[in-house]
Amino acid sequence: MKGLAKLELRYGRYAIKNLTLYIAALNLAVFLLTLVIYQGNILSTELALGLFPQLVLKGQVWRLITFIFLPNTYHPIWILFSVYLTYMIGASLENYWGRFRLNLYFLVGMLGTIIAAFITGYGSTGYYLNLTMFLAYATLFPEQQFMLFFVLPVKVKYLGLLNAGYILYEMIYHIQFRQWHMVAAILVSLLNYFLFFGEDFIKWIKLKRQVAKNRRRFFEQVRPYDRDRDRRY
Repeated sequence: MKGLAKLELRYGRYAIKNLTLYIAALNLAVFLLTLVIYQGNILSTELALGLFPQLVLKGQVWRLITFIFLPNTYHPIWILFSVYLTYMIGASLENYWGRFRLNLYFLVGMLGTIIAAFITGYGSTGYYLNLTMFLAYATLFPEQQFMLFFVLPVKVKYLGLLNAGYILYEMIYHIQFRQWHMVAAILVSLLNYFLFFGEDFIKWIKLKRQVAKNRRRFFEQVRPYDRDRDRRY
C-alpha cells in the first residue's frame, strides 16, 4: 500500500494500542448487557447499537461506532471463544504490523461497512469485518495451528480457505435472491483486505505467469535437441 509509511509517520501517534483488546472486552460487555438489560433479547440489542443509516441521520451518531461492539455470537460458551479469538488475532496482527497499520486496517473496514449501509439504506454489523480480520491473520500466519473443537489441530491456512469459501458462498447466495445490500456489505468489507494484500496477489500472479513462461520456453528449446538425438540413435 503506497504511502503507508508516510501516513504512519504523520498519524501514527494517534493509533490506539491494543485496539482489539478493547473491542473484545466491549463484545463481552454487550453480551452481558443483553442478558441483564434485555433478558437475552438479541434483537433489542442490535436495534439499540446496530448501524441503521436512518437513525444515524436522526442524530444517533453513536451507531457509527457501536455496531462493531456487537458480538458475533450470543451463545454462552462460544462467546468466550469468539472474544478470545478477536483479541488473539488482533494482538498477532498488531505485533506483526504495528498498531497504526492494524488501526488503519480496521478503520478502512469500518468505513467500507458504513458507506455500504448508507448507499443501500440497510442496517449492518461488524460481522463481515471480523471475517476479513481472520483472512488477514491466515494470510500472514498460514502455518499457525488452531485446535479445532479443542481437539483437532488444523493449520490456519486451511481455516482461511474455509473462511474465504464461506464469504464466496454468502455472496453467491445473496446474489441469487437479489439481496444487493448484503452483496454490497460483503464486497466493501473486503476492501481493507485487498488494499493491504492486493498488491502481493498481483505480484504472485505475475510471478506464476513468468515461471510458466520460462518453463514453456525451456521445453521449446529442449525439444529440437531431443529430436536430433533421437534421429542419431
